[in-house]
Parts: sequence; structure tokens; C-alpha cells
Amino acid sequence: MPYTPIVATLGYVLSPDRRQVLMIHRNSRPDDMHLGKYNGLGGKMEPGEDIAACMRREILEEAGITCESISLRGTLNWPGFGKQGEDWLGFIFVIDRFSGTPMESNPEGTLEWVPVDRLMDLPMWEGDRHFLPLVFDDDPRPFHGVMPYKDGRMQSWSYSRL
Repeated sequence: MPYTPIVATLGYVLSPDRRQVLMIHRNSRPDDMHLGKYNGLGGKMEPGEDIAACMRREILEEAGITCESISLRGTLNWPGFGKQGEDWLGFIFVIDRFSGTPMESNPEGTLEWVPVDRLMDLPMWEGDRHFLPLVFDDDPRPFHGVMPYKDGRMQSWSYSRL
């Protein structure tokens, strides 16, 4: 059977001094599988757009700002992550320059600037604790990980760098 994951982006917007990151606190919809968790910004790629265009569109829709400089930090394969066990393939970006003023909230929740060194204190998906250090480390090489999920729980984690 061919592998047909949902393709998506996940972006982390840095403040101009690079000490804070814009996170969404998913606290608006009671039916949200992410309810109560903090996450980066992003979403599903649409037909006809490339992955960078998807990231720019999602940041504009979710935060009201325009990406001026983005870099790919890695890719993540999340087999079984979706509500019904769907597979997801994510492209992870850092946005280190933007224009505009971020919105305070969107339909998913509240947008909050969080110190990068306090990210691990936030409620988040268990798996995020494994890959977030790679997003913000000093290694210029992108990481490429796989993190299978079953029944809403991470089963394992591995990654490589080229």
C-alpha cells in the first residue's frame, strides 16, 4: 500500500532578538485534539502550493504577519498521528524575520511570546520535547525524524542529519 501522508508545515517565529518564539496556546475549541497544548504555527499544504508558500500562508493566516526570512530546520514523519490514525509528514521551519504585528489570538487559541529557554516548561505533545531542541540548536544541518504514534501516544523517536 502506498504511503500517502497529510503534508503540513510547522513554523516557529522568532522575536527580533531571537530570545522568544511565538507559540499558539490551543485553548479555544473544546473538540481540538491539541486542546491545552502549546504548538508552533502551521497547517496542511494545499494543492498548487510549494512547502515554503504553505508556511508563509499559514503564518499569515494564523498570526497576521508576513514571513521575510524562513529556513527549513527539518522534516518529521508522524505515522499514525491523526485523529483517525492518519499519517502526517511535517516540514519544520524557523522564521527569523517578519513584518507586521502578530495577532493576539486566532480561532485556535491565544498567541504568546515564550522565551526559547522556557519552551520545555509548557504543556505540549510529548514528542515535541524530542525534536524542539533540534529546531533551536546551532547545528546548521536540517534533521529528518520519524515519530510513530499509536492511540495518541508517541511510540518511538529517531532522526538523522545529512
